Amino acid sequence: MKKCLIVGKPNVGKTLFMLNFAQYLHLETVNIQLIYYNGVIENKSYKITQAKELLSSVSPFKTMCLQVLEADIPMGKGKQRIQVIDSSGLTDGIHMNVEMRRAMAQTLSAIRESDIILHLFDISSLFYDSPDHGISKVDYQLAEFGQSKNGYVILANKIDLIPNKRPIVELQKLFPDHYVIPISAKTGLGFSEVSTFVRRRL
Repeated sequence: MKKCLIVGKPNVGKTLFMLNFAQYLHLETVNIQLIYYNGVIENKSYKITQAKELLSSVSPFKTMCLQVLEADIPMGKGKQRIQVIDSSGLTDGIHMNVEMRRAMAQTLSAIRESDIILHLFDISSLFYDSPDHGISKVDYQLAEFGQSKNGYVILANKIDLIPNKRPIVELQKLFPDHYVIPISAKTGLGFSEVSTFVRRRL
């Protein structure tokens, strides 16, 4: 089964994207496997609305392990099952919290093992706010690694919060060798294009 990993900095919308994308793929209930860095595995079942309340947050570092669900992607007249994997946010440097460091290390390991990488950026904070909310070193490193993988794509998230397309244009200029899909994890804008990208790489 192909692995589709969602990565990015903390609080860019990874968990909300995973859950709303699962809903876009017609899941009403999600069975999520929580895989911790120490090998502990928990299995949880939620209604989509319940999962959004419990797993998604406006605060950073809500996700501290891999959160794996399975979904069917339409393939012609049939379907193909994939794993959609949410991950802990990545930051520059060494985080002071040991649990967060271990969660990030788990994310980095998952990147190497995944077939498709969906790299989320918070487009609403780019080119407007202070440099602290701009593109990080880890974003550039992920994009550089993505050049070696056919299944890498940049998702410019939160387009529902920007007044014009300038941030998207600027992001495409910074990463001219990568495919950029503007999306809204909240409203579902761009999900059809994401689905097409994933399907063509299965």
